[in-house]
Amino acid sequence: MAARLEPLLRPRSIAFIGASPEAGRIGGMPLELLQHFQFPGEVFPVNPKYQEIFGRRCYPDIESIPGPADLVVLAIAAPEVTPMLRRCHAKGIPAAIVYASGFAEAGERGTALQAQLEAFVRESAMVVAGPNCMGFANLNGKAYTAFASIFKKFPVQTEPGRVSLITQSGNVCSAVFGEIRQRGVAVSHFINTGNEASLEFSQYLEFLADDHETDTVVGYIEQLRDGPRFVRAAMALARRDKPLIVFKAGQSDKGSEAVRSHTSALAGKQAVYRAAFRQVNAIEADDFAQMGDLAWLTGFRGRKAGRRVAILSISGALGAIISDKLIAAGHEVPTLSPAIQQALREGVPDYGMVSNPIDVTGNIINKPEFVRSICEMLATTDEVDTVIVYALGYLMDRMADALAETAQKHKRLFVGIDTGGGSCHARLAAAGVPVFSDVGRAMRALSPFLHWMDRRNERSHWATLRDNTRPPQADTRALTHGMTELQAKDYLAGFGLPAPGGIAAGDEAQAVAAALRLGFPVALKILSSDIAHKTEVGGVRLNLGDAQAVRAAYRAVLESAQRGAPQAQLQGVLIEPMSAGVAELLLGLSIDPVFGAVLTVGLGGVLAEVYGDVSHRLLPVDEGMATQMLRELKAFVLLDGFRGRPKADIAAASRAIAAFSIAAQELAAQGLEAEINPLLLKAEGEGAVMLDALIMPTGRP
Repeated sequence: MAARLEPLLRPRSIAFIGASPEAGRIGGMPLELLQHFQFPGEVFPVNPKYQEIFGRRCYPDIESIPGPADLVVLAIAAPEVTPMLRRCHAKGIPAAIVYASGFAEAGERGTALQAQLEAFVRESAMVVAGPNCMGFANLNGKAYTAFASIFKKFPVQTEPGRVSLITQSGNVCSAVFGEIRQRGVAVSHFINTGNEASLEFSQYLEFLADDHETDTVVGYIEQLRDGPRFVRAAMALARRDKPLIVFKAGQSDKGSEAVRSHTSALAGKQAVYRAAFRQVNAIEADDFAQMGDLAWLTGFRGRKAGRRVAILSISGALGAIISDKLIAAGHEVPTLSPAIQQALREGVPDYGMVSNPIDVTGNIINKPEFVRSICEMLATTDEVDTVIVYALGYLMDRMADALAETAQKHKRLFVGIDTGGGSCHARLAAAGVPVFSDVGRAMRALSPFLHWMDRRNERSHWATLRDNTRPPQADTRALTHGMTELQAKDYLAGFGLPAPGGIAAGDEAQAVAAALRLGFPVALKILSSDIAHKTEVGGVRLNLGDAQAVRAAYRAVLESAQRGAPQAQLQGVLIEPMSAGVAELLLGLSIDPVFGAVLTVGLGGVLAEVYGDVSHRLLPVDEGMATQMLRELKAFVLLDGFRGRPKADIAAASRAIAAFSIAAQELAAQGLEAEINPLLLKAEGEGAVMLDALIMPTGRP
């Protein structure tokens, strides 16, 4: 695919249909940009109204241009697009950009036009970007096909572009480009995908993963059309150590509504997007300025950095504020060892803090050599990963030599924050020390960047797990699309999930016999492949202590189930021994419309729905990832011995989640979803057991 996109993203010759001599018009602006930035290739304006446009000969039709171009740009109305593409294809042009709107985003008539366009692309294999697309720019190759005025608002790049920008909105592309260039970062590719009738977001990512002129990708996503392909492309970027910065729109119901209207795409769940982004180690952003700052920060990723941060500040208050922000974002501000504190105290007054944050106070201005000692100490200790230095204006200027020398000597990441407008920022950046002029802005960029640095190994772990995972062979029995709870538990038990050993009973006598065999007390539940939630139809009785209670419960649950679900086929009841534990979990498999199979872990019962305290992962998941999912839950403290409660068997829970992941892959391949709710966790070392399980077709209530 990357080779197929070459004519589109690295064109050597470009034809413009609907060309205009007016730089302010859609058909004229790109031609003027090509002239302004001195595109070295051939350009063929096409419009029967003109003989010449911007000093270039203008041709009456596409058939008249001398030989095929690499790329054709269509600045014509939507109904004319597909017929013109056919003519361009006949001319031998391999790639096209379609500016026109009025396709799938414009109702029934537009949808029909887009269907015609898509059918042509399938027949011809022509590479077509858009429709409803602003166009592109390859800034290194000076190939501008976008009708965007933003390019002329910044000086011509004097160094090769390294950051590529890809968005599902033309206006966002321009806005983020401006933010990136304001920071002096050179851009390689400017790409907006439009309606993605032929090429979707992930295909451009694949190109950029292989592109030697791209070392960072900044993306704006409304909805992905091919989640698995996105994951593969993002993993390819990660393998090449190319950061992917993403801003996903549609976080709210109203935002999702706007996205659907804008792109005519199917919405996926935001939580699943976030899980996918984490697993491919994409850096999430939520505004344009932050995207620009992150793009700039990725230029410093060759340094050693991580989530354990030392803070060196001339102000105790600012040290505390920065600490609060870092800790709230999931980073550590570790207390430094007594040896380092003692060394720091040699130059820090008694009223200054040395444990971390380090408050050197304004007194540091009188001890420039001690700044070197502190920087050397923090650059070489294994107690921290990253160092933040806060100083105002002239104080930062006074500390700059020591910071620059330390950064050049050692690989540790030092980050400056100067709210006083010092003159040393460019010099420090050249030495490997990024400097921010605002605390909040620094934290918003630095926090996700440090998480990205920290999670490189985590991403590699999941990549290896994916590569080594094969379809399970342990249980190949045919799955039915209507399974009772007992059948579901038996199936899951085949993958190592702990089952309670229940017995099915078809009448009262069998129910009593089963209870006697298992031992009282027991639970009695209606058995039916048509009833997903038994409690809602009164189909569950617990803590039955004798045979008489079992007989009464049998009659009661059958009558209640018949009233609550009159169409359901009843297969009797399930008798199980009562189990006691310290916590309950929900394990779920769902099929996301964008990414496919997703594993969800949360508190059991209805609490997961009430609090939304869940963790998601794309499959597969192993025991280590399972433990991580549990620790992400806000309620993890309840599993870990909160206020003297017994600790739950976390190891058993992690084993169960990993086993469920294996089963889930087979179920998902057959269009089935599953849920264990609850998985009862016993005290530490005592194991876990499935109390209820459900396997059902995707989308069934």
